[in-house]
Amino acid sequence: MDVSQYLEIFIDETKEHLQTLSDQLMILEQEPENMDTINEIFRAAHSLKGMAGTMGYKRMQRLTHDMENVFQEVRSGNMTVKSELVDVLFRGLDALESYLANILETADEGTEDNEEIINTLNSIADAATGKSSEEAAKPAEQAAPQGGSVPKGGAKYGSIHITDFEKNTFEKAKAQNQNIFGLTVYLQETCILKAARAFLVFKALEELGEVIKAVPDVQDIEDEKFDMDFSLVYFTKESLEKVKAAVENVSEVKEAVVGPFEVILDDAPGAVAKPEPEPVKEEPKEPEKPKAAAQPAAAKTATKPAGTAQPAAAKKTTAKPAVGRTVRVDIEKLDVLMNLVSELIIAKNGLVSINSTEEDTKSDAAFNEQIEYLESVTTNLHESVMKVRMVPIENVVNRFPRMIRDLSKKLNKKMELHMTGEETELDRTVIDEIGDPLQHLLRNSADHGLEDNEERIALGKEEIGNIYLDAYQDGNNVNIEVRDDGAGINVEKVRNKAIEKGTITAEQAENMSDKEIIDLLFRPSFSTAEKITDVSGRGVGLDVVKTKIEGLGGNIECKSVMGEGSSFIIRLPLTLAIIQALMVELGTEKYAIPLGSIETIEDVLVSDIKSVQTKEVINLRGTVIPLIRLDQILDIEASSNEVESLTVVIVKKGNKLAGLVVDNLIGQQEIVIKSIGSYINCSKMIGGATILGDGEIALILEVNALV
Repeated sequence: MDVSQYLEIFIDETKEHLQTLSDQLMILEQEPENMDTINEIFRAAHSLKGMAGTMGYKRMQRLTHDMENVFQEVRSGNMTVKSELVDVLFRGLDALESYLANILETADEGTEDNEEIINTLNSIADAATGKSSEEAAKPAEQAAPQGGSVPKGGAKYGSIHITDFEKNTFEKAKAQNQNIFGLTVYLQETCILKAARAFLVFKALEELGEVIKAVPDVQDIEDEKFDMDFSLVYFTKESLEKVKAAVENVSEVKEAVVGPFEVILDDAPGAVAKPEPEPVKEEPKEPEKPKAAAQPAAAKTATKPAGTAQPAAAKKTTAKPAVGRTVRVDIEKLDVLMNLVSELIIAKNGLVSINSTEEDTKSDAAFNEQIEYLESVTTNLHESVMKVRMVPIENVVNRFPRMIRDLSKKLNKKMELHMTGEETELDRTVIDEIGDPLQHLLRNSADHGLEDNEERIALGKEEIGNIYLDAYQDGNNVNIEVRDDGAGINVEKVRNKAIEKGTITAEQAENMSDKEIIDLLFRPSFSTAEKITDVSGRGVGLDVVKTKIEGLGGNIECKSVMGEGSSFIIRLPLTLAIIQALMVELGTEKYAIPLGSIETIEDVLVSDIKSVQTKEVINLRGTVIPLIRLDQILDIEASSNEVESLTVVIVKKGNKLAGLVVDNLIGQQEIVIKSIGSYINCSKMIGGATILGDGEIALILEVNALV
């Protein structure tokens, strides 16, 4: 069975559990006696253990099992949470994230056993409980049944009913000298994935022989419609001991009761089990790595010739799993989508009906009515799909408190991260890309922004530095602000560094405002760090942030006050798929300008255009705005007609304004953005293309690259 079909679900749920562990460990460090937090960590570790075992990731399963054991002792009151334990748990969390990273790349967890972390966990548990290391390291689910006792209910397989038709199969099995066993498999009471455990039992048995019958039937087992046990009839040439060991090596199997199964062939249909032999006591064996996971395979039909052993399960795929393509959607949103699609079909049927109408006058009126109806439905459908694509930004930012905690220890600075607006939603495609830029900004605030503890005290500030991450919606955009109460940006230092590096000349520096100097920080390879560390100072950071943000159709600006702190404001579009745009003409070509970037549209007299340092500008209500001749930039043949005034679209990028000179305005239109890809050598000034109603293609102008 190919495990890849379940891998995406496993990865998504593992990410959630790892995030829960991270969040709760952060709380636990501050509130070591918080039992709600302790229970939440135990549940997350237990769930991870079960999922990893189901998928066959034994190293991941072992580590989460030992973390679970420690918290079981804490829950029981046998030990208390100390800083030493929290530190090793964070290291364990990092190891689990490393396993997940390997799985994301290759679908395999890798070969790192993390023995040092496991031994430390067991040592802490030993010191608190007095158990030997050997006992502590032994997984509970692999331990032999206490005293070899048979669970209540015993050999339930004795009641399995065999039909006359099935008896023929038993005769063939006996003729081929196969062993016919009955099995009753008991799962641990704490098992949370019963169907998955049953599937692993089936897979283990199919490698040694053939499952003939199951009670409850296979479909019920698949649907988890059974308690904590199920029974089987099984043909194999292997010994009873080997069969029993194979089943009990499956995680969360409490015990397998195995014995000879005999059908009285000359009597009425029914089964009689031979007396149950004494359970076999064996030393626990290292469980074999499961080949796949998720749901039980169907038992093979009894008509298949007995003795034909099932082929070994297919090896786990090593192909890189496709992840990040799923969005969890509220069922109500899907109901709305379904209703709108139904409305769309009704509108389509209405248009078809009109097409067959003979009366022209009535037909035209009905046609216009249906077009209006269709427009309303498609608008609502668009809004609904956009809502389905929206994901809370907390999916990205919830990992940052842990990062700041680690940076605080690494940099030896006391700092706290304050977050607001985590519920703010962004398009999934934006969410997937925004994490790294935010991480860069937060690391910059921690390393460059905040002063050392002693320096803050000397300046009369609180010893603990504050970093803020705020997200909020602003019209058709989402703003994300990263700020701190640190030293702020030393403009003179940046100015001198820029001159030293040759980024600007001394003459240019004299005429540049503080804002323009600060913007130099976004230049490639520009850094003011005195030394390179593993946190920052390599000249890679803000330029990467700017490139990524502008690639998402957004922009970033920086504000800073010396001695008070710095603020980086990111503005992003709500969605990248469908936008409102102003359609304009340049010569014979049509272009789209995103409406969210437009400030106003002005009719400017040619006589009002002035020249400043060889650049054309206009004075619009007291603000000097540079003009951009799009026909020159885009190499479009200019109109030869002399005109008295120009149509200028005033666009904005943060606090910057620019005027785009166009020939004609077509009007506002909702457009679907299509990627140009690598088909043409696309300028950064072009953000994509769209297909108009008449089939003509219009290019979308990238305002961030123009302003």
